[in-house]
Amino acid sequence: MDRLTGTEELLDGPLDDRPALVGNLRDLARVNRRLGGIDLSARAIEALAPGHSSIEVLDVGTGGADIPLALIDRGRARGRLVRVTGIDNRPEVLEAAALADRRVTSTGELVLHVADGQALPFPDGAFEVAHSSLVMHHLEPDAARALLAEMARVARRGVVVNDLVRGRAAWAGAWALSHLATRNRFTRRDAPLSVRRAYSVAELTALLAAAGIRVERRFDGPFGHRVALAGRRSGQT
Repeated sequence: MDRLTGTEELLDGPLDDRPALVGNLRDLARVNRRLGGIDLSARAIEALAPGHSSIEVLDVGTGGADIPLALIDRGRARGRLVRVTGIDNRPEVLEAAALADRRVTSTGELVLHVADGQALPFPDGAFEVAHSSLVMHHLEPDAARALLAEMARVARRGVVVNDLVRGRAAWAGAWALSHLATRNRFTRRDAPLSVRRAYSVAELTALLAAAGIRVERRFDGPFGHRVALAGRRSGQT
């Protein structure tokens, strides 16, 4: 399956339908929770910073911030302090996130900002790990490389990329799930389209390499539909 270009998802366009956007963020949170997205991110972050009693994470393209909230909850359960700064370049998304889950505004370890991932407003090495989930497939290669380079710049220990893997079976699964499990118009259109726009594992690895990041660990989703890659720049330990 060739990668689809030149077609935007609804989530990339006008976001003036707030109820639909809130519903879409809740759908994505359920997908992350039930189909292994949260676990992939947690395992990949742990691979870069194993055993640390506290960790500072940047979440780029945070959306509904469901993965940051899950990472914080897991940290609490294990006696580990996890602080997450989540950014999104769409203020409408962060406003909807606060409506989708009230914990977004009441969790002290989570801070959200409107910011451009390709020009992060943070100094070099401000975080231990920079993470993104379901972001890369929204970007064409040049933009993806620019984002990855910025993530690597602000991360002392490395970068985690969690995204869909393009394939016919993954597309069929996304179409079926989005039409059986929800009536949300964003989710129904964007879920299968996201798979068509996704990169292969080899393509993601090449994008990371072009940004100066070598992949050290790979974690595959339970259905082969998703992958998390953990990488570092040369000289990082």
